[in-house]
This record gives sequence, structure tokens and C-alpha cells, in this order.
Amino acid sequence: MVIAALKRHALAAAAALQFLTRIPIPVTVPFEPVTLARTVIYFPAAGVLIGAILAGGFAVLELFSPAMPSAVLLLVIWTALSGGLHLDGWMDTADGVLSHRSRERMLEIMKDSRVGAMGVIAAVLLLLFKFSLLAEWFGQQDGGRVLSLLVIIPVWSRWWMGAAIAAWPNARHGEGIGALFHLASGRQVAAGFIAAVFVTVLCLSLDGLAWQETLLILAGCIVLTILTGLLFAVWLSRKLGGLTGDTYGALNEAVEAVLLFAGVLAIHVI
Repeated sequence: MVIAALKRHALAAAAALQFLTRIPIPVTVPFEPVTLARTVIYFPAAGVLIGAILAGGFAVLELFSPAMPSAVLLLVIWTALSGGLHLDGWMDTADGVLSHRSRERMLEIMKDSRVGAMGVIAAVLLLLFKFSLLAEWFGQQDGGRVLSLLVIIPVWSRWWMGAAIAAWPNARHGEGIGALFHLASGRQVAAGFIAAVFVTVLCLSLDGLAWQETLLILAGCIVLTILTGLLFAVWLSRKLGGLTGDTYGALNEAVEAVLLFAGVLAIHVI
């Protein structure tokens, strides 16, 4: 029984990595609702892997490249690690929600593979914002803290995706990728939250931060993630009658951007 449970969780972890990243995972996973619901636990693990690669890229680029080109290259890596999945969701969500049409028409627009003007504008503004924040991070004296934050931020943004999946109904009523996760529950979200807290404390402790500062940063991550994600999810749900796969990606991008901004402000202030 223990072996079977371990196998189920191993498959769920592999599914989370396959779904949220473009990192090759040579495992065949059944993308069925029971397995996908369990993957919510491991959304933060996908964030850890993405964050670790980003931290490594940051450390290498900082050795030889100026800040602005480094920020562009790191942003390319960041986007490529998810195959642009979340950025695509951000653009589709902007196209639909900012069209100010009926709920049904918004959902139709979001299903269209073509990107409209609002989607392009939203993507350009988001990428410019992230680029400017990453450029601020290069050349900082406290490089260790930057590396820790780069690992932590993707963890919390992906945890919130799982929370949104479990907390809000599917706007397409059983259709689309988001509907496959309909069995996700608060228990899986809670397990993912514990994992995110553990990773955050571990990274900051390894960075040599005092426990008071560690708790402050942890609290900031939790509050900003929930506040940003909650406000955005409630707004989208009112517009669409629930959430979709595209909006999950948009939520991820929004939380990442806010946490990046908070990180820049914290480094300048502390």
C-alpha cells in the first residue's frame, strides 16, 4: 500500500512538472482527473525547479553581462521554462476580459488562438515591467538574497494557481484544460502551502538570514500572494462566471510580477 501511494505521488509530481514546465520528464503519466487533482500538491515543486534554474542563470549572467542584457536573457529563460504557457494565458485573458463584451463572448474570445490588440498590449507591459525589475536586481550587493527570492517567487505563484483551481468553479462548465482539475480540493492546496512554506524557510535559512527576517519575508510572500491572487481571481470570476485554464496562467503572471516588485522594494529598503 505504501509503495502504491508513493507511486501515485511520484506520477503526480511528474505530471505537475510536465504540465507547468517544458523540462523533459521521461515518464508517461495518465492525465486523468484523479492524478491531476493530486498534482496541485506539487505545483510548488515545479516552481522550485524553475526558480533554481533562474537563480543559476542569474548567478552566471552576473559574472560577465551588464544588467539590462542580463535581465532580457533571464526573462527569456523564465518564459521558455514554461513554454510561454502562463504568458499565453495572460494574453488570452486580457483579450477576453478587456473586450467588455458579454460573458459568453469573452469566453469565446479567450478560446481563439489568435492574439488581439489587448493581449499584445498586456503582454508588452508585463514583460517590460518584469524586465525593469530584473534589471534592478543585477548588480545588487546582496546577491544571495536575490537568488533566494528568484527561487521563492515561482513557488508561491504556482501554489496560488492550485488554490484558484480548488476555490473557484470552472467558467466553461466542464470544458477546457482547467476542467480536468475539478477534483482538486483544499486538502491538496494545504499540502502545497506547507511545501511552499518549507521551501521559503529553507532558502532563506541557507542564505544566512536571521529568523526574524525569514519570518518577515515569509509573511510578505503569503500576504502578497493571497491578496494579489484573491483580488484578481474575484474580479475575473465575476466577469467570467468562474475561472479557466487561461486565467490560471494570468494569475500566475500577476502574482509573480507583484512579488518581483515587492522584492525590489525590499532590497532597496532593508
